[in-house]
Amino acid sequence: MLEKIQKALTIRSSTIRELLAEALGMFILMVFGLSSVAQVVLGRGDFGQHLSINLGFGIGVTLGIHAAGGISGAHLNAAITITHCILGNLPWRKLPAYLVGQFLGSFTAAATVFGLYYDALYNYTKGNFTVTGPTATASIFSTYPAPCVSLLGGFFTEFMATAMLLLGILIIHDEKNNGALKGTQALLTGILVLGIGLGMGMNTGYAINPSRDLPPRVFTAIAGWGMDVFTAGHHWWWVPLTAPILGSLAGVLIHKIFIDFHNQPVPESGNEKGQPVVETS
Repeated sequence: MLEKIQKALTIRSSTIRELLAEALGMFILMVFGLSSVAQVVLGRGDFGQHLSINLGFGIGVTLGIHAAGGISGAHLNAAITITHCILGNLPWRKLPAYLVGQFLGSFTAAATVFGLYYDALYNYTKGNFTVTGPTATASIFSTYPAPCVSLLGGFFTEFMATAMLLLGILIIHDEKNNGALKGTQALLTGILVLGIGLGMGMNTGYAINPSRDLPPRVFTAIAGWGMDVFTAGHHWWWVPLTAPILGSLAGVLIHKIFIDFHNQPVPESGNEKGQPVVETS
């Protein structure tokens, strides 16, 4: 019976399998991340601080990569997927499946955290869900710039944070250089996201990922916060969509210009004296 059920449910299309993997990986990432934000905000600082959010997203990234990495490569980020397509590493025909999977995972994660913390949300806001003000809660789900940050400053922050993300990912996976040990890449990527949050999270909340920001924003617009989620912060919503894509491309370019173009594999034939080549890191 179980074999028949498994056979009936098994999906043979690689594209659909990649869509499902991206959805699950994104769901795991966002549940850990958004729930950590909710606990800090709704707990009024009694159940965690800014570090809690950084750790939540770092852990979510690590587990999300482990969940989807062997099937889809665990992009979990529309900017990374688009960059792979531009570089020719992923066929453009697969782009919609990756983006749909990431959107579904992120949207359902926002809905899950909303349900998980609904009572606390209602108690905190007295039923009045707002984007700004003393009891604003929209920032639990999506990013908004700090009051002191201009639109240009926020754009540059997201651009640079995403460039550092891609640069770090390429360094971790660079087998021609001093790449990470096999099996540690997911953990190190989670630590990388933790570091970005610790150093570049104040201005904008470090979206660094269109798939992390837009689906929860759409959910909050539906769930009671209204269209203010798209107009707040001088119509901030488009910045987490565009700046990470440009930052992703910049990170790849920096790695190629400074490292990849010049770092050719060492020949295995040995040195000119017939001695084996000793590789050093």
